[in-house]
Amino acid sequence: MPRKTKPTPKKKLTSKKAEEGKRAILRRVLINHREEILKEAKTEISKYIKGETKHLVETALDDGDWSVIDLSEDISLKQLSTHRENLLKIDEALRKLKEGTYGKCEDCGEEISEKRLKVIPFAIYCIDCKEKREQLEVIERKEVLVLG
Repeated sequence: MPRKTKPTPKKKLTSKKAEEGKRAILRRVLINHREEILKEAKTEISKYIKGETKHLVETALDDGDWSVIDLSEDISLKQLSTHRENLLKIDEALRKLKEGTYGKCEDCGEEISEKRLKVIPFAIYCIDCKEKREQLEVIERKEVLVLG
């Protein structure tokens, strides 16, 4: 009669190493994304400081259309604001990655899908919770329009 052998338990070390590798990759993705945003922000600031928008000012003065200047400044400031918001989100994601809470939805506590995290590595909500939040925002905007 063949001797029964005990199944060998899966090594936790292997899964631990795999998890560490996965975290290292995620960290690198977040840092690369952060560096790209910083580069874009520096370019925007540099353009603004160097006066590369000067041609818009000259055109506006020629045409008498000051709204072009205002629009250009608004766009630059909005872009910088968006960069800042994304940098804060990435820093928060890096903190969560270090703590071991990265990838958990802040609303329901469930895991955020890898597919979603690949697209938005600093996502804080799962798809279901994000959709619910967006639906609530639409309802709130409609109420403001009706009441406003």
